[in-house]
Amino acid sequence: MDYKSAGVDIDAGNETVRRIRGLARSTFTAGVLSEIGSFGGLFQLEPGRLREPVLVASADGVGTKLKVAFLTRRHDTVGLDLVNHCVNDILVQGAEPLFFLDYLATGRLSPDIAERVIGGIASACRDNGCALLGGETAEMPGFYADGEYDLAGFIVGIVDRARVINGRTIVVGDVLVGVPSSGLHTNGFSLARQIVFERLGLTVESHVAELGRTIGEELLEPHRSYLPLVKPLLDGGRIKGMAHITGGGITDNVPRVLPHGTAAIVDLAAWEIPPIFRWLQRNGQLSIDDMLRTFNMGVGLIVVTARDKAEPLMEELAARGGRDARVIGEVVAGEPPSVSYVNVP
Repeated sequence: MDYKSAGVDIDAGNETVRRIRGLARSTFTAGVLSEIGSFGGLFQLEPGRLREPVLVASADGVGTKLKVAFLTRRHDTVGLDLVNHCVNDILVQGAEPLFFLDYLATGRLSPDIAERVIGGIASACRDNGCALLGGETAEMPGFYADGEYDLAGFIVGIVDRARVINGRTIVVGDVLVGVPSSGLHTNGFSLARQIVFERLGLTVESHVAELGRTIGEELLEPHRSYLPLVKPLLDGGRIKGMAHITGGGITDNVPRVLPHGTAAIVDLAAWEIPPIFRWLQRNGQLSIDDMLRTFNMGVGLIVVTARDKAEPLMEELAARGGRDARVIGEVVAGEPPSVSYVNVP
């Protein structure tokens, strides 16, 4: 017996590293001091860049959206999902990304698939100004089904302590500005897949007239990064709090940034809920409460700001591509922090 006959191909692992080395190097910024293949990634903070630099770290995955990638045999978008999700998670605290690490685990390593996955990660890192500093590719025979893999990401960013956004200055009368999502992003896929593939019996190639494309294309729409929109607005204290609308939807994510003594009212008539969510609700016969706790409903980021600053803030968002950002609610007195809705369909 040998390691290869047991299911682990070291040569395939080395070939994968060779292929992704150039992809990772294309993301390197001035702070990177190491090469892919080192035992650890080295990153030097720029001296004097911030008065009191604070590191902000987060980790996340793509969830069962990966199942759709397996069905479509399209592996170049899940890396975008992973990076953009992590970027948004630290952005809501005012942080800009410094570097990213990935973890790719599979039963039998395919250098071709790994290259496409890491290629998507590298592309998103470049777009977000974030260095792909390193990662791990694990071949684990017997642990994953053939052709399947799992994916996780780890991000580290930086913010000046005086500019940390934590919601503490939010007061009654402030408003919630909703910024559109690009679809389901990376949450709610266990329910969506059950509706699409089990209840309706569709395949990823099934064309849905209401959506104007195949259901596979709709479900694989990449998670949007809000960094290009929001980064120029971080100065000046106009943004009091932000919520990335991920698992738990608006219902569970907005209270995470509200201070004690406050709550939020969200007007469901303030924006047009995209067709994919209406389609899923109708075909799954889902309650509006389930929809609001499972999906982002077309709002991927919520920015809390003073009422008199909302209009100029939305104009700046529109100038950078956030044209459909709009006021969708307000902060009211309440305890504990929670979200209630008006104009519920």
